[in-house]
Amino acid sequence: MSHASMLKARRQRQQTRKLLDGAAKQAKRLAKEALAGPAVKKEKVKKERVKKEKVPTEKVKKVKLTKEELGRQDAKKNTAGAGKKGS
Repeated sequence: MSHASMLKARRQRQQTRKLLDGAAKQAKRLAKEALAGPAVKKEKVKKERVKKEKVPTEKVKKVKLTKEELGRQDAKKNTAGAGKKGS
């Protein structure tokens, strides 16, 4: 037997074996399904959608800062900028 024919025979055997294995698996699966009986489907329950109500929010008036608080903010800004390069 030449090498080419040996490879051809091996390939053919692989193909037939694959087909047989697939058929056996399918037969086993079908037998299992038949043994289980008819499938019972669950009824779907529709959930009611709850609409969200928009709650009106009250606008808060801005409070003006006092001179003392404004001075503190300026001081913070000036100290924060002092650590940067090129200033």
